[in-house]
Amino acid sequence: MKINRSTNLPLDKFIEFALYNKNSGYYMKKNPFGKEGDFITAPNITRVFSEIIAIWVVTFWKSLGSPKKFNLLELGAGNGEMMKVIIETLKNFPECSLNCNFQIHEKSQLLKKKQQLNLKSEKITWIEDIKINNSYPTIFLANEFFDALPIKQFFKKKEGWVERFVYFKDEKKAEFKEQPVDIKKIEQNLNFTISKEQEIIEFSPGSFEYLKNIFNLIKKNDGGILIIDYGYLDLKMHETLQAIKNHKYSNILENIGDSDITYNINFSLFKKFTGQFNELNSIISNHKKFLTSMGIVQRAEIVSENIPFSEKSDLFYRIRRLIDEKQMGELFKVMLIKKKKNKFNTGFEID
Repeated sequence: MKINRSTNLPLDKFIEFALYNKNSGYYMKKNPFGKEGDFITAPNITRVFSEIIAIWVVTFWKSLGSPKKFNLLELGAGNGEMMKVIIETLKNFPECSLNCNFQIHEKSQLLKKKQQLNLKSEKITWIEDIKINNSYPTIFLANEFFDALPIKQFFKKKEGWVERFVYFKDEKKAEFKEQPVDIKKIEQNLNFTISKEQEIIEFSPGSFEYLKNIFNLIKKNDGGILIIDYGYLDLKMHETLQAIKNHKYSNILENIGDSDITYNINFSLFKKFTGQFNELNSIISNHKKFLTSMGIVQRAEIVSENIPFSEKSDLFYRIRRLIDEKQMGELFKVMLIKKKKNKFNTGFEID
């Protein structure tokens, strides 16, 4: 897509351009992770996080009947750190790891190359689309994947609903515009009501497309998806669109292609969407409850038994960052979607 003077894009198409344009998109030209990047994710805070996810995978695999073959598919694997630690950890459970097809779905060619470098000693398949070429159950992992997908925004005015657009005065200068929209048509396409008692609507069409494909695979072949992301549970939607550059908030319409654009996921909306699939159900917790229930503090104690005090302090500082309610503990939610007949709830037992 080429941006010219007077180009007028719906918000989701603008975000798609800013993040994923082949030549100038944010995720296509730079590594956004770590101190040198613009943000840091849980697997890069401490490897103990990824070890806990690996243990969860083993327990969920057992709930599926310990299938002789299964797929473990990570959506948007960042620099490959979580998958690397998961593979290393699963080697302690050979009956699980030897039966596993490790797969990654990555939109960014740059990040795909980084993943291949980080995971060069492992047998992994990178897939373009959410299409599985076998009939094995699939466990999907989505850690901070859905927040990076483009969203639409709609606002309720006296005269009716409007959709947010981005209008380019020239190639570098842009401003928000609004256009009237028939919200009923949007709801017909979604197949469920989204505007009831709302003043703002914020959702990602791409997220629903991914979830629909994933849910159909779970229905057909069994499995489940574990979603970990920042978001909220309120039924009433908020405007949460934001840009991040150098670990600080940035203006969305400035530094286009050089800032990450993201939003907080409305997990109640994900739950509502899941409700269209009769065979499936969902459980939601938060980072603190999930990781604590899975034994992250005990794991950190074991890991730190024979290391210097300074390293132990650093490790527990990192663990606290993951589970403290004022940091990632409450803001980050954990959602499992699986078949109703599977009563598995490991990691989700704490009230």
